[in-house]
Amino acid sequence: MASQEVEQVSTSPQDHRVVVGVDGSDSSKEALKWAVAQAKITGGVVEAIITWEFPVTGWSTGVMNGQFEEWAKQTLDEAVEDAVGSRAGVEVSTSVQFGNAASVLIEASRGAELLVVGSRGHGGFTGALLGSVGQHCASHAECPVVIIRGKVPHASE
Repeated sequence: MASQEVEQVSTSPQDHRVVVGVDGSDSSKEALKWAVAQAKITGGVVEAIITWEFPVTGWSTGVMNGQFEEWAKQTLDEAVEDAVGSRAGVEVSTSVQFGNAASVLIEASRGAELLVVGSRGHGGFTGALLGSVGQHCASHAECPVVIIRGKVPHASE
């Protein structure tokens, strides 16, 4: 019987990057909790991303352009603190990016192990089963997509 050599493949946490879209909604916080739990299982890292765009209407002209990015960063920081605090147990990096949420997340999915989003964010129809960002990501992401709906029980709770 011929022996077969098994090649040992070294993996780093970056090989198991879990990207999660965060908008501050309860749904996105649950997605973040799930992503952290998954990264613990796979020995990976979490990249939490929030996006921002200039609003089309409804904002006072007194609002400075830089404030939108600042508000987004504050929302992301608060969501990470609320969802995982200092007990993450894995590396959680944060990123504030300008652009359409679905487009930014799809771009971030390149080379990721998973893309995780909540089922509903802060826009659209609150009764809908799946938001437009989740639908778009599920159709176009370059990695598997997990869509979290409702509260997920976590091993750390």
